[in-house]
Amino acid sequence: MSSAHGRFRRAPDRGGPGWLRGAPPPVWARMLPSALLAGVCAAELISPEPLDIGFLLGAIPPLAVLAHGPAATAVLGALVVVVLSVPVFNLNAPGSTDLLTVCFVSVLSVLLSFVRSRRDAQLVTERAVAEAAQRAVVPPLPERVGPVRCAGLYRAAQRGTLVGGDFFDVRAGPYGVRAVMGDVQGHGLSAVATVASLLGAFREAVLDLPDPEAVAARLDRRMAVDSADEPHAELFATAVLLDFSPDARVVRIVACGQQGPLLLRDGRAVELDVEPCTPLGLGLAGTAPRVVSVRLRAGDRLFLASDGVTEARDADGAFYPLAERLPGLAAEDPAALAERVWTDLVRYSPDVRDDVTMLVLAPRPRGGP
Repeated sequence: MSSAHGRFRRAPDRGGPGWLRGAPPPVWARMLPSALLAGVCAAELISPEPLDIGFLLGAIPPLAVLAHGPAATAVLGALVVVVLSVPVFNLNAPGSTDLLTVCFVSVLSVLLSFVRSRRDAQLVTERAVAEAAQRAVVPPLPERVGPVRCAGLYRAAQRGTLVGGDFFDVRAGPYGVRAVMGDVQGHGLSAVATVASLLGAFREAVLDLPDPEAVAARLDRRMAVDSADEPHAELFATAVLLDFSPDARVVRIVACGQQGPLLLRDGRAVELDVEPCTPLGLGLAGTAPRVVSVRLRAGDRLFLASDGVTEARDADGAFYPLAERLPGLAAEDPAALAERVWTDLVRYSPDVRDDVTMLVLAPRPRGGP
């Protein structure tokens, strides 16, 4: 998504909608029936003796089903019957049974093409609805929120879907800029309701509560309320909350069952000493979460990644070394940094099976360059 529409980028879905999942068919699939028909006719016209290749024409209507609508399939089927009947092509000697078979296959192919076209239209509609749901639940991030530049990258684990269990948001409020990134239990559409509930609670808490630990307690209560009617749900979520001071010179961090962010500073990636407390939904209200304050300098960047990044493995089972690779992938543009990490992650672990989420925050302290 371009910067004009925000800095949220959905990474390319390598297991997403392919040709047989509702995407437009490739050019070769559309051209194959016509090319086969033209090839048979040309071969018969060029050959000095009749060729016994008329059977190839029977494959044209079924091939047309894969890439053409019912009208084009009917035209191709009719052309096959004409070619079989015109003496100039030397194919006008099939038995009546063979010709009736081709006619039957052509009619059946038109019917199947109609069904496939309706299915494709439904898939396109459902994908548009899923994309609208994604933007409603996790809307595009603006390029800047107050003094903080930000960019997010997201890829759902469930193939063919645009939504999943990871979430992030950056909001400005009366107490400064706040950011959250988390992961709810489960994947795919089953996790969307929980994500929407948590983000709604976060956006309200940004306006009402002065401290990040109070925001964490609000999210924990939201999880507890949502799972109250389902005693065996065991609903929980991990999250990291960041609270920037109004001048963006200090960030306070609360980690709930998840590691804190990496700090990119002076060409190094520093692991901040943030001790995770209990995940949201498992009784955070009874324990005070630890708040870690970090002073920020001009040029600092905070990089948050879900366990889909940190727990990705290569062919030998080794975890992706994010902290080691991050300095070499650093870019001035936060969105470019997230894209570089995603590209490097896919090279390292081609078969990523979990939701992948990254959030890059580049505060610009007031008074700094």
